Amino acid sequence: MPKAICFEQFGGPEVMKWMDVEVPEPGPGEARIRHKAVGVNFVDVYQRSGLYKVPLPSIAGNEGAGIVEAVGAGVTLVKPGDRVAYAGVMGAYCEVRNMKAERLCLLPDNISFEQAAAMMLKGLTVQYLIRRTYRVEAGDTVVFHAAAGGVGTIACQWLRMLGAKVIGTAGSEAKCELARQNGADFCIDYRRENILERMQAITGGAGAAVVYDSVGKDTFETSLKSLRPRGLMVSFGNASGPVPPLDLLLLSQLGSLYVTRPTLATYIAQRSDLEEAAAELFGVVTSGAVKIEINQQYPLYDAPRAHQDLESRRTTGSTILLTE
Repeated sequence: MPKAICFEQFGGPEVMKWMDVEVPEPGPGEARIRHKAVGVNFVDVYQRSGLYKVPLPSIAGNEGAGIVEAVGAGVTLVKPGDRVAYAGVMGAYCEVRNMKAERLCLLPDNISFEQAAAMMLKGLTVQYLIRRTYRVEAGDTVVFHAAAGGVGTIACQWLRMLGAKVIGTAGSEAKCELARQNGADFCIDYRRENILERMQAITGGAGAAVVYDSVGKDTFETSLKSLRPRGLMVSFGNASGPVPPLDLLLLSQLGSLYVTRPTLATYIAQRSDLEEAAAELFGVVTSGAVKIEINQQYPLYDAPRAHQDLESRRTTGSTILLTE
C-alpha cells in the first residue's frame, strides 16, 4: 500500500506521520501520479501549523514531479508514461496520488524530476511576481527579501537576466554571498546591518520600484519605507508571522504607495495562465539563465526533519523529498 506524510491536527513538525493510504483508480478528469520527487515550501509549514486553515486530516505538500500511471475518463492532456510536474495542489507528500489532470504540466526531457520538484512552486511564484504582479524592466531597482532561499535564488537569477538592479536581504554573510552569486548586486545581512539605512545608501535615498517580501511581520514596515514614491509593496509570505493590520494613511505619508497580497493560486487558476507561466519558467531554466539549486534532499518519510531545518533557517536554495 502506498505511503504518505499525513497530519490529523495542527502543530509542529511532530504532527506529521508516515502512514499507509489508499489510492483508488483515477476518476473522470483525473490522473494517477507516481512521485519521483516532492518539493518542500513554506506554504507547507503554514498549512501544517494551522496558519493557513486546511481540512483535517490532510496529506502535506503542494509540489511534485513524477510519472503518470493511469488516467480517468475524459483525460486527453496527459497519458500513462508521461513525465509531469505540478504546483499548488495540496497532498504532494506521498508516493502515489490522484489529481486533476488539468493541473499537470508536461516536463521537457532536459528537466529532471528533482529539478522539477525543486522549481515548480518556487519558479512559478517568481514568474508571476516579476512578470505579472510587477513587470520588472531593465534598470528597475528591486528589493527581494530572503534572497538565499528557494524562491530568492531563482528570483535573483531571473532578475539579473532582465537587467534589474537587485538588492537582496539574508540572515548571514554566507547567505548573502549565495544571493550575490545568484545575481544580487547587493545583499544586506539583516542580522548585523540596518536594512533601511543600507537601502538608502545603495539607492542614494531614491528607494526601490518594488519590494518582494515573503518574511511578513518582521520586515513589512521596513519594506514600505524602502520604496520610492508610488512604489509597489508585494507581500507574498509570512515566514516571521502574519502582517498586522495596516493603517492606509501610512501609504500616503510614505509617498502614495501601492500594496498587494497575491497568491500563486490566483495567477494559475486558468489552464491557459498555467501553461504560459510554465512555458516561460521552463524556457529560462533550459536556456541556462536560471539554475535550480537543490541544496537539501531528504527521504520522503523524513519530512518532519526537513520542516525543522526549513523553519530554523538552516536551509538555502531548494529542498526536496525523494520517494526512492
